[in-house]
Amino acid sequence: MTEKKRKRQKPLLLLADDDPELLGILRKRLSVLECDIITANNGLDALNTAEKEQPDAVVLDVMMPKMNGWEVCKAIRATSAIKDTPIMMLTGIGESLNEMTSPLYGANDHIDKPFDFSELLFKLRRLLARNA
Repeated sequence: MTEKKRKRQKPLLLLADDDPELLGILRKRLSVLECDIITANNGLDALNTAEKEQPDAVVLDVMMPKMNGWEVCKAIRATSAIKDTPIMMLTGIGESLNEMTSPLYGANDHIDKPFDFSELLFKLRRLLARNA
């Protein structure tokens, strides 16, 4: 665990999606997790934010500008300070494609849009517990 993570009072969750409306909804609905939430609206910003802030978990959309979510996931896995960060792919590209591809890039879990919010909460709690 890095020094940055030890100083936190609450877990930090990074949400990355190019849909600002979805980010706003997620930020509001995920407040029940009692964690701090930061956002990025493209893949490059998501990677830079992950490297700088070292979140306790990351949720990545696949189809984003500048870098897609799979590229971000692969880059996180190749960065020593954040390589063990739990990652969930949250995307509407298709259930079977998401299920097959996400693990190949190093994602710990995936969920398909449209998603059941209770399932999303369950999976995020499980990911955040990995770094607790």
